[in-house]
Amino acid sequence: MSSWVPGADGSGFGVDHLPYGVFSRPGEEPRVGVRIADQVLDLAPVAAAEMLDVHRVLEARSLNPLMAEGRRVRESVRAWVVGLLSDESERDLVEPHLVPLTEVALHLPVEVADYVDFYASEHHASNVGRIFRPDAEPLLPNWKHLPVGYHGRAGTVVGSGTPVVRPCGQRRGDPAPTYGPSTRLDIEAELGFVVGTPSELGTPVPYDAFADHVFGVVGLNDWSARDIQAWEYVPLGPFLGKSFATSVSHWVTPLEALDAAWVDLPGQDPEPLPYLGPGATRGLDVDVEVAVNGEVVSRPPYRTMYWSPAQLLAHLTVNGASLRTGDLYASGTISGPEPDQRGSLLELGWGADDAFLDDGDEVVIRYAAPGTAGGRITLGEVAGVVEPART
Repeated sequence: MSSWVPGADGSGFGVDHLPYGVFSRPGEEPRVGVRIADQVLDLAPVAAAEMLDVHRVLEARSLNPLMAEGRRVRESVRAWVVGLLSDESERDLVEPHLVPLTEVALHLPVEVADYVDFYASEHHASNVGRIFRPDAEPLLPNWKHLPVGYHGRAGTVVGSGTPVVRPCGQRRGDPAPTYGPSTRLDIEAELGFVVGTPSELGTPVPYDAFADHVFGVVGLNDWSARDIQAWEYVPLGPFLGKSFATSVSHWVTPLEALDAAWVDLPGQDPEPLPYLGPGATRGLDVDVEVAVNGEVVSRPPYRTMYWSPAQLLAHLTVNGASLRTGDLYASGTISGPEPDQRGSLLELGWGADDAFLDDGDEVVIRYAAPGTAGGRITLGEVAGVVEPART
């Protein structure tokens, strides 16, 4: 399907994509829009002109009210927008509400309720195990039986482009720990999944209900202070080494735009327990590109991930934990089998002290996937510049 909007076809932001975001113009309140090529369609006034009830949630300052409407509304709104942007007869209605990206400010698209980060790449987990435990098995005994994860800090999830202040904390010392700015500041290239439809406390969400609850996908950078993390993480896992900043893309790609991107998992051995749907869930063919100061340093492939997005959601709720609209869960670092496919500087430098970020460094993570029209869609990028610690 093609669009009448100039420049849309082949841009990665055509009618087979249409990611949602929150934007504002000078002097106006933030509200919901979709991206088409290098423009944003201001959805609320178009919906109001067509007397659609959904215009009220499109006037909101975040995607949460729209996401809370559930899968049926999500799919119907998408079908409506696709029709608007591919039918020449709708041009007079739509064109006055197309705003160039250069004239808008973009905002964090979701009010994040809870944030969970997983550890779903076997290649990443094995690399980290070899770096830190060279004389032991790289994977711990539980790793292939359950998706390992930790609960993060929703309040420090920020939109792409937000500066990242170098964190301070305790680091291992000899003979006593020291305090100061992290000297091993790292990135983790990840994919994030945004929950729309909530669930009831005490009721697990089955793996086959993934599309009923997940609204869409964002690019995500899980900034990590490796020296702080190394000192604190035994016995309860990541805490201050992770909680200072998590960057996400401004654009949320709806699940329907990824219909052509689903692929089989690489293989799971031993077979997971039944609640994880062994053989019944799939991964995503998303290409990732990591650039530091304009130089591409890695191209991790998400299709190599061991645990699927649906399995992550099933495990997240198997104990009866409830989902809330705006929950965000992340894949963990995306790393492939080759040295140039590693999604963190820790792996790329194999733990060397000079492998990490300096003040002023800029990290940009880009994403692309097969589109339903046969080309590629360009998922939102995640960018951030490191600022000096505030001591």
